[in-house]
Amino acid sequence: MQRRHRFKQTETLQDRLVKFARDIREKAERLPLGHERSELVKKARNADNAAHINEWMSSPELQPPTSASPTPR
Repeated sequence: MQRRHRFKQTETLQDRLVKFARDIREKAERLPLGHERSELVKKARNADNAAHINEWMSSPELQPPTSASPTPR
């Protein structure tokens, strides 16, 4: 059986997503208008959205859902 190669991340997911989006945007700016540039901009936007969702999910204000009715016993 193959063993998975695991390693500890040195940067947070938030930092990695922001860096990825920034790098992709910089790469897209060097390309002429076209399909490839549009795809890179889309990837950067998706990474930004993922970073915002991660930030929201990690926020201390986020509360777990509560049921409206009492839990049956």
